[in-house]
Amino acid sequence: MKVLVINCGSSSLKYQLLDMADESLLCKGLVERIGIEGSILTHTKIGQDKFILETPMKDHTEAIGHVIDALTDADHGVVKSMDEIGAVGHRVVHGGEKFAESVLITDDVIKAIEECSDLAPLHNPANLLGIAACQKLMPKTPMVAVFDTAFHQTMPPESYIYALPYEYYEKYGVRRYGFHGTSHRYVAQRAAAMLGKPLEELKIITCHLGNGASVAAIKNGKCYDTSMGLTPLEGLVMGTRCGDIDPAIIGFIASKEGKTIAEMDAIMNKKSGLLGVSGISSDSRDVEAAANEGNYRADLAQKLNYHRVKHYIGAYIAEMNGCDAIVFTAGLGENSKTARAAICADMEYLGIELCGKCNDIRGEEAFINKASSKVKILLIPTNEELMIAKDTVEKVEG
Repeated sequence: MKVLVINCGSSSLKYQLLDMADESLLCKGLVERIGIEGSILTHTKIGQDKFILETPMKDHTEAIGHVIDALTDADHGVVKSMDEIGAVGHRVVHGGEKFAESVLITDDVIKAIEECSDLAPLHNPANLLGIAACQKLMPKTPMVAVFDTAFHQTMPPESYIYALPYEYYEKYGVRRYGFHGTSHRYVAQRAAAMLGKPLEELKIITCHLGNGASVAAIKNGKCYDTSMGLTPLEGLVMGTRCGDIDPAIIGFIASKEGKTIAEMDAIMNKKSGLLGVSGISSDSRDVEAAANEGNYRADLAQKLNYHRVKHYIGAYIAEMNGCDAIVFTAGLGENSKTARAAICADMEYLGIELCGKCNDIRGEEAFINKASSKVKILLIPTNEELMIAKDTVEKVEG
């Protein structure tokens, strides 16, 4: 079976077409900077040179249209028509408490995903666009939703319950859910393989650092804690999201500025993070370039970002009573040696020692710690698409 995997993020879209008979990759692609100046699609048919398309893409609908064109193109495509694809697996960010595992997409599932959109305003709507576009072109092709929240369902209550009146959890499901679960699950499995130990015997901290970012504490193969919460807004500093703040700030600014709750939510989700602090961009590459040129606010945004990741690493080491490995993955984690070095700096007391020479690498699996480091530091490119494809085949055939 050929499985198309669609993975829509807040400003990016990754896709792969896999032949699951042998899990071989037929083609892959990445659309970057959706809704940002400089939108670009990079499509690679395995065995051929990359095809690059630079064109404005104002939203995910336009981006998915270009992806479909690339898949069926006579020169660099891999299928003559979308009818050749046996199933489509869609990454869906938030399933609330409705979904603890991947499911075949039905009208009821779509409705449930829509109902969770207010909990993931930057992602669930984009995920639904991908589903709608594929259903229109392949109405008879089965589709599966793979939820970011599923992996984190193993957290103990003390990790996911908020110190609010308990009735809000009972009535509305207000709790920590966690996200990027497919990525955290994949890199944790790969880390165990690289370490040559069973995942069930390890304590691993996985750092998924991209435009959206989260950290997870994985103890004995299960998620023990994670930085994102009820929505993807909590936790780390992100491209346009503020992450952790004093909740009283919301009411304070709303009162001073005459803002509504909806307006404050938009500010925290779409105008904060790297963009809000730097005033330059939500893209970490733009911020890093400006910081290197001496821009104070860009430099501050970077330092704030790295400081927050370090904060969570320290907290999770305490929660798990130790750590065997730290994993860096996703756009920033995989490609920025500056970010990895800054995050791991001055943590020798905790047994974390980065090797500067080993860290001069990007986008490939590697150990980047010193030989003397008690905690192993790994760079592992994530492969959410393979995990999604496996779940898709299981649900369609099972």
